[in-house]
Amino acid sequence: MLDLATSATIRLHPGDNVVIALADLPAGTVLPEIGLPLPGPVPRGHKVAVALIPPRGNVVRYGQIIGAAMQAIQPGEHVHTHNLGMGAHDTDYAFGTDLRPLPPVTEARSFLGYHRADGQVGTRNYLGVLTSVNCSGSVARFIAEACEREDWLRDNPAIDGVVPIVHGTGCGMSGKDEGYETLFRTLQGYARNPNFAGILLVGLGCEVMQVPDLIGHGRLRGDGLFRYMTIQQTGGTRRTVEKGVALLREMAEQAARAVREPAGLERLVIGMQCGGSDGYSGITANPALGAASDLLVAHGGTTILSETPEIYGAEHLLTRRAVSREVGEKIVERIRWWEDYTSRWGGEMDNNPSPGNKKGGLTTILEKSLGAVAKGGTAPLTQVYKFAEPITERGFVYMDSPGYDPCSVTGQIASGANLIVFTTGRGSVSGYKPVPCIKLATNSEMYARMSEDMDLDCGDIVSEGVSLEAKGREIFETFLATASGRPTKSEELGFGGAEFVPWQMGAVM
Repeated sequence: MLDLATSATIRLHPGDNVVIALADLPAGTVLPEIGLPLPGPVPRGHKVAVALIPPRGNVVRYGQIIGAAMQAIQPGEHVHTHNLGMGAHDTDYAFGTDLRPLPPVTEARSFLGYHRADGQVGTRNYLGVLTSVNCSGSVARFIAEACEREDWLRDNPAIDGVVPIVHGTGCGMSGKDEGYETLFRTLQGYARNPNFAGILLVGLGCEVMQVPDLIGHGRLRGDGLFRYMTIQQTGGTRRTVEKGVALLREMAEQAARAVREPAGLERLVIGMQCGGSDGYSGITANPALGAASDLLVAHGGTTILSETPEIYGAEHLLTRRAVSREVGEKIVERIRWWEDYTSRWGGEMDNNPSPGNKKGGLTTILEKSLGAVAKGGTAPLTQVYKFAEPITERGFVYMDSPGYDPCSVTGQIASGANLIVFTTGRGSVSGYKPVPCIKLATNSEMYARMSEDMDLDCGDIVSEGVSLEAKGREIFETFLATASGRPTKSEELGFGGAEFVPWQMGAVM
C-alpha cells in the first residue's frame, strides 16, 4: 500500500499518465516515477506528466480521460490550463453494466430525531416563515426578528428558532412555464421539510406565485401546523408582523412538545455537495464521502448527488450503476437538457472549473466531474429526479440542479434532505437552515487555517495515511451525531439565513 504520508506524488490508477503532487514541488525535484528532474515548479494538488503525451493525445487521471494535450507534453512537465484542453467527449453509457449490490450490514443503527405526522423525521425543530415572492421578504424577516425577541421563543429550547425563507423571485415571471413549476415545487418542498415543525406562508397579494394556488394545489402540510396570509389583505407591514408573531406563538405551543426519539436510518436523507474544489477533492474528501454514502445506503438511508454541470463527462459512471435502463436514460436526458439550456444562453458545459478550482489544480470539467462523482460511492443508482421533486425512492439517488452550491442545496432540501454534507478544498463557508451542513476539508492545511468553519479534516488521508474506509466510517458517525442534535460549525456561526436560492430559469418580465 502506498504510504501517502511520505510520498511526494500519488498515481490514482495504473493506467494514468499523470501523477498528483502531494506537496509543492520545486524545479529540479526528481520523482521516482520519471527519474528526471522537474523542469519547473509544480504546486500541490496539480498534475505532472509521467510519460510523453503527444499533441491531441489523451490525458488520463482516475483511469479516465480528462482532456487532450494541446501540444506535446514531456515527462515531468506540469499539466494544466497552458497545455491541456477538453478534447473530444464521447461516452459509452453501458447502462447497468457496473450494477453491484452493496455488502449487507449486520448492525442496526439509529439516530434521535423529531417524528412528524407524515412519517418523515426531522434532524432539527424550526419554525419557518416562507415567502411566495421577494416583495414579502422583508416582512418575513421582520416577523422572525420580532419572534427572536419574544420570551415564548427564548423559553422553549426545544424550538431551534424561527427561519425566514426569502428569495428574489415569485413575480415578473410566467405563471405556467418550467420556471414557475420549479419554484412551486421548491416552496412546496420547503413547507414539507421535516426539519420545520410549522410553517407560516407570507405573500404580498398581487404576485404571480399566488398564495391561494400554493395552499390549494400544493396542500403544503397535513399536520395542521401551517398558516398563511398576505400583506395587502392583512393591512400592511405592521399588522402583518403582529399577526405573524401571534400565529407563530400559537404553532410554537405544539412544536415545543416535540422530543427527539430513535429513528431508523431509512429516515435519514442526506444531500451531498462539493464546492471550492481542488486537486485533492477527488483523492480525499469526495471518495471518503462516497464510502460514507455507501454505509448509509447499506443501512437503508438515502443520499442525493446533484450538480449536473459538474458530473458532465462522468455521467457514464452513474448510468453504468443504474438499476434500470429507464433510470440511466433519465441521467442522459438531463445532460442533453443542459447542453440545450446552456447553448440557448450562449454558454458551454465546459465553462467549469472556476478560477479557484484551477488554482487548486483542476483543469477541465471532465477532471472536476470525475472527482465530484466520487461522492456517490459505488451503490446502485435507484432513481433520478428533477430539481426539488420529492424523493420517493430510498438508496443512492440523483437530483438535477445547477452547479451553484446554494441553489443545488436549496433543491435538495426541497426534495426532502434533512442533512447536508459539503466537501471543500478551497474553503467554502455556508449553512442552510433549517438543515444542518457538515463541512469536510479536503486538505489539512486549509482545515488548520479555517478550523472554525470545517467539521472534519479529510486531508489526513494524505498527510497521515488514513484509509478511505476509516475516514468514511468517521464521516458516517458524524452523520448520526449531527442528525441527533450535535451542532455543526456553520450552525454555531449562525449561517443559514441567506442561502435559500431557488433555481430561477426563464425570462424575468
